[in-house]
Amino acid sequence: MSKTNHGSKGKEILEDPNAILDKLKGSEEFFEKNKKPITYVLGGLIVVILAFFGYRYWQDQNNEDAQIAMYDAVFAWEKDSLKRALEGDPKSDGMGLLDVADSYSGTDAGNLANYYAGVALLKQGKFDEAIEQLENFKSNDLLLQGLVYSLIGDAYSEKKDFENAAEYYSKAVNYKSNETFTPRYLMKLGLTHELNKDFTAASEAYKRIVEEYPNSTQITDAKKYLAKTEGLAAAK
Repeated sequence: MSKTNHGSKGKEILEDPNAILDKLKGSEEFFEKNKKPITYVLGGLIVVILAFFGYRYWQDQNNEDAQIAMYDAVFAWEKDSLKRALEGDPKSDGMGLLDVADSYSGTDAGNLANYYAGVALLKQGKFDEAIEQLENFKSNDLLLQGLVYSLIGDAYSEKKDFENAAEYYSKAVNYKSNETFTPRYLMKLGLTHELNKDFTAASEAYKRIVEEYPNSTQITDAKKYLAKTEGLAAAK
């Protein structure tokens, strides 16, 4: 048998459950001797397949429920009614963002609730809680994950923890670089390094804006701060 035919046959076996059974039994005698283990194997495969599709259905249903549950909370968030957004409305039994994030973790809506809740907590000055919620948010989105890293950096900056702030601003800078937001993150990174008295690292951040993003709205400030921090770094 050629290599090509062998590969084709292997594919046939993978795609056709009956082919698996034919291969296993080989003969009526083999099947009779091994009927019980074969039945267990096939039964186990069926259970796994049903469990997978059941889980997917459950996740889809949970995500739909979470979207409905968080509707009022997001509306309150948009109106800057932060306490109601976070805790819900007891008069209408509406869920708050914190409850949605906790009760529907693992769903897209529950994940997004972490973002909304984190921003609300940040606005309230509850920086540790904001960091916790924002760290629970995960996304492959072009912009949103970078923004969340930057917001975590803001929370650490407010806590005067400039080392961790710089770490998260760096994550924002390195996440799917783009002309609009990356220069802003670099500016925050440079300012944070300055506050931490690391003028060499600060000048490197500003230099990246000058060299890589010359058309950004941050370019004028970046040039000014670059000259300042290079001088301070040389003086140390």
